[in-house]
Amino acid sequence: MQNTSIKLAATKGIFWSAVDKFAVQFGQFIASIILARILVPEDFGLIGMLTIFIALSQTFIESGLNIGLIQRQDRKEVDFSTLFVFNLAVSSFFYLLLFLSAPFIASFFEQPQLTNLARMLSLSLLINAFAIVQRTKLTIAVDFKSIAKSNVIGMLSGGVCGVLAAINGYEVWSLVVQILIGSFASSVSLWFFSNWVPSIAFSRKSFKSLFGYGSKLLAAGLYAQILNNVYTICLGKFYSTVSLGYYTRAKSFADIAAGTITSILQQATFPILAIVQHDKEKLVSIYSRMIRMSAFVIIPPMTLIALLAKPIVVIVLTEKWISLIPLLQWIVFSRVFLPMSAINLNLLNAIGRSDLFLKVDLSKLPFTVLAMIITIPLGVKAIVIGHVVTSALFFVFNAYLPGKLYGYGAIRQIKDTLPFIVATIGMSILVYSMIYFIENLVLQLFLGAILGPITYLFICWLLKLEELKEVWQLFLKLKKR
Repeated sequence: MQNTSIKLAATKGIFWSAVDKFAVQFGQFIASIILARILVPEDFGLIGMLTIFIALSQTFIESGLNIGLIQRQDRKEVDFSTLFVFNLAVSSFFYLLLFLSAPFIASFFEQPQLTNLARMLSLSLLINAFAIVQRTKLTIAVDFKSIAKSNVIGMLSGGVCGVLAAINGYEVWSLVVQILIGSFASSVSLWFFSNWVPSIAFSRKSFKSLFGYGSKLLAAGLYAQILNNVYTICLGKFYSTVSLGYYTRAKSFADIAAGTITSILQQATFPILAIVQHDKEKLVSIYSRMIRMSAFVIIPPMTLIALLAKPIVVIVLTEKWISLIPLLQWIVFSRVFLPMSAINLNLLNAIGRSDLFLKVDLSKLPFTVLAMIITIPLGVKAIVIGHVVTSALFFVFNAYLPGKLYGYGAIRQIKDTLPFIVATIGMSILVYSMIYFIENLVLQLFLGAILGPITYLFICWLLKLEELKEVWQLFLKLKKR
């Protein structure tokens, strides 16, 4: 692939991936606001208790094999069919496992409702498994436009049905309806857009080859899911369902921006990095630009959310969620490091070093355990502060091997983000001053949402940051098209 075509593919990929993620996140955000105003924190807490079981099962189902297919250059049709058969078999196994273990999950959390909730929610595993290969083929083709369409269809279908269920008094079950309907609509549309019909063929040779690569990602994925959700289990076990509801909502709000940016960069850059994996100069060029771009787009919104947390929560979710404010203010800063950490790990996958990916993740275990021991007895707020500390530390871990391999480690990455930090500080001073002198929450939110981004972009312009120019040029090109 020539330089021009690589650049064009990357640009189109990032654009449609951005359309996908922002449209889906915006739609889900609107739906979550409506649901949060109708439902109570306990409802979100109940679903939060089941998150780790669904997430771990989904990780087993994918097993990193789909990533292995994207990374591989000599793919055959039997590879896709092998993955399809494997996904169906494993998803069926985990659905049955969760169905049978649902009473034990309910007993562990002392919440009888979880038995039926777990049995219904786990149907999403079967639904999603049917479309993993279709999504993989579209990713390989860098056809993020079709992926975006399917995700938006799923978001709209699930959101509308979930809200209607909540309005009609289905309480926590409306959240289950939202997830299941959304998964089904997305999977059906992926089959339509991919135009790929599987053959029931399974190759042991193909599976062995894919699993050799994917097994490391499976182990890393399981480990990451446990780390991401272990606090949810502890909160559900040792604290009230209400506390868990506040925690899951704070995490969800923070992930709207950080999670969206991370997903865009991971989805759009991975196939491009895999293509140029043997060209060190091109690889480092794309890699470093993505680090700077992620800092440019993630640091200011996370800071702005922290500054405007009170008006956001009170106006958008109502005062029954007011205990969410301090949690949200802290957790957004733990998400500042998420996109850059993801890019560093994504690089290791793109060059076929999933073994190093696993080693980096495993090195974090002692620090995670230590943070849990210290913070869990101190309360939910202490847990979130622990997230901030460990996220900063893990960014350094994630950047170590890419730095050793390509000379672009944590120190250089932090230096590249300093201009964006300076611009964010300037924005923060203005917004904080405005909040200090204005008591009306609606006015705080309105002025902060306008003055914050304008101030940040103006300072970036004064500093003559290349990323601002690149975003503007990309916008003009897309506008012409």
